[in-house]
Amino acid sequence: MEAAATKQSVTNRLLTVKSASGKTYSQLAEETGLTNVYVAQLLRRQAQLKPDTVPKLREALPALTDELIAAMVSPPWRSYDPNLIQEPTVYRLNEAVMHFGESIKEIINEDFGDGIMSAIDFYCSVDKVKGVDGNNRVVVTLDGKYLSHSEQRTENMVSRLNLKGSTSE
Repeated sequence: MEAAATKQSVTNRLLTVKSASGKTYSQLAEETGLTNVYVAQLLRRQAQLKPDTVPKLREALPALTDELIAAMVSPPWRSYDPNLIQEPTVYRLNEAVMHFGESIKEIINEDFGDGIMSAIDFYCSVDKVKGVDGNNRVVVTLDGKYLSHSEQRTENMVSRLNLKGSTSE
């Protein structure tokens, strides 16, 4: 388990490397083939760097040390600061999900059935587009695998079946 102080120290070092590179998350995404949000998650230790991606990230950010790469390929301690909700952008994103969430849920149920959108098999990106009025607009894409709720039948419950087969006499 990654201690909070260690995570913050590694994150600070990773963000210093990014800042020194002068590159944006979108530029790093282009160079690595990842989404811009995933690159940010990697550098904030909210996602695990996969071994196949190491060479691309090293090429994009040559100042990454072996120690930082080693930290990035280990499973992260996924957490967030509860005070983060006070940051205006995060607050507005939360507000948008809370405001539209019930309708989004109903549409998911209508189109897919009784289930949810995965936040594990999930892609997220942020894009900048021009609106019809010429103003800049933020597009946040949440692209998650649909997961159907299962009916909990005992004949499909492997742990229950294993328990029945291993009773001692």
